[in-house]
Amino acid sequence: MEEEIRKKKLFLFDMDGTIYKGKEVFAGVKELMEKIKQIGGKYIFITNNSSKSIYEYINKINNMGISAKYDNFYTSTQATIEFLKSNHPNKLVYCMGTKELVKELKNNNINVTTSYDKNIDVILIGYDTELQYQKLRDISKILFEKKELPYIATNPDLACPTEAEYIPDCGAMAKMLECATGRFPIFIGKPEPTMINYCMKNFGYKKEETIVIGDRLYTDIASGVNAEVSTICVLTGEATSKQIEESKIKPTFVLESVKNIYEILK
Repeated sequence: MEEEIRKKKLFLFDMDGTIYKGKEVFAGVKELMEKIKQIGGKYIFITNNSSKSIYEYINKINNMGISAKYDNFYTSTQATIEFLKSNHPNKLVYCMGTKELVKELKNNNINVTTSYDKNIDVILIGYDTELQYQKLRDISKILFEKKELPYIATNPDLACPTEAEYIPDCGAMAKMLECATGRFPIFIGKPEPTMINYCMKNFGYKKEETIVIGDRLYTDIASGVNAEVSTICVLTGEATSKQIEESKIKPTFVLESVKNIYEILK
């Protein structure tokens, strides 16, 4: 295990439950990031959450004392933008999402609208913490009018954890729309391999150089498995040793925390 981990150069980290919980940064995180830089590697924080901009994440991580810049993050929003440019260039996209999501789409030259239009070519839904019922009506109308219209979503998460409770995420919103329209979107974020593949392509790393580190089997670890790269499941978040043992989704390695990775690289 140690020999295999030392060969890695691209480290893709989940965030909540992997490098921090709430406002608490786990032991060894800061040292690990510095060590990865020292060995000539690259670390990227990958998240399914499309409700926030990268700059919000940069501020959050930096305020925790972790060194991170723009190219240390890759979100489902960025992956969606790349997907739209590759598969639906210059098409009019109806977006159900936060103002930050819409802003990032516009900043990346995606032709986007938040109002009903007969000329809409693609529907996109994200984790919309500013959801209004009119958006649901617009999408339902468009999907009924154009039954073969491309329909995508940033991430399949059913619930998003907050400090106090779980709240409906993009996947739950997609299921609600499915009940009304019979249509279900194509998802971009984890557990799909899309984000992992884009990270490797954009930063020039091979599969054998890449490893995904996370605490959720069905998103973090599954995305690595689907991308055919190594994975580490840490036990500081959702997954337990018993769940890993019983699950069909198997990580390459299991460690107590990311501090163990630092000790291996050290």
